[in-house]
Amino acid sequence: MASTSQTSTHQLLLLAGALALAGGLYALPKGIVKPKEGKAALNQDAARTANRDGGGMATNGSKADASSGPRPAETGTVAGAGASAAAAPHTQATAAQRQELNTLLAQYRAAPASGRSQVATTLAARYATVQRFDSAGYYLAGVATAKPSEKAWQQAADAYFQAYSFAASTERKKMLGDRARELYDNVLHANPNNLDAKTNLGMAYMSSDNPVKGIGLLREVLEQDPKNEKVLYNLGILAIQSNQYDKAVERFSQLVQVNPKNVEGQFYLGVTLARTNRGEAARAAFQKARSLSSDPALAASVDEELAKLKN
Repeated sequence: MASTSQTSTHQLLLLAGALALAGGLYALPKGIVKPKEGKAALNQDAARTANRDGGGMATNGSKADASSGPRPAETGTVAGAGASAAAAPHTQATAAQRQELNTLLAQYRAAPASGRSQVATTLAARYATVQRFDSAGYYLAGVATAKPSEKAWQQAADAYFQAYSFAASTERKKMLGDRARELYDNVLHANPNNLDAKTNLGMAYMSSDNPVKGIGLLREVLEQDPKNEKVLYNLGILAIQSNQYDKAVERFSQLVQVNPKNVEGQFYLGVTLARTNRGEAARAAFQKARSLSSDPALAASVDEELAKLKN
């Protein structure tokens, strides 16, 4: 995904790895691109969910987390019973957060169907806070179903898309990608010119049986908005994944022309220039990326890449 100056550099670089077609970008610096680790037991975890199909972001693509409904909040982590804190540190909830989630869940279950939207929206926000975006998406989809609108459908779709983005297993990526596509279709039915939704829909197709359609959607967006940073970034990442480094250089060059302060664009421009034996230009791009961010993970990866250029 393309970055903005307000977004965490490290998170977006991490997301790039999660979005790669084969679950990781070929030959990219390991300090930047880290696929999430999986856990266990899809069916057992599904039985613990509070309602029916949901799905969401920071579930790490694990089989335990691949169940599609919201997770119970009674456990030590929001990852579900039996999941260790070490296995899912990003989904840990404090005791106060678990108590709040349990209270909200009780309120949701006790509320009449016609009055659940407000509690569901709050629940979704709280699940997002502890990075349990599958549960967030589940409740947001319920809100959108009850009160359909472009905004409501997109909020639910975005939660599922983030789940898809971080999924490491093929099974989980497919499940979450399917749900995200369904919801983005609703967004685009309401507003065919929603380019952000169309971009994410295109990326969600990359783990489907029709990735060519995904590429087509991204190109449609670029035709409408040639300076779309998000699309240029994603097309660059996809070019890397398919080992088309010259094409990736082209995309990232376009990206940094549009926004010279795009940190990820500068970094991956350096990566692809290095892979195409343009060392001096790569060095300049890496140094530019480091000058734009104080993220120590990025700095470490830049240093690693610069060291390779010296060899």
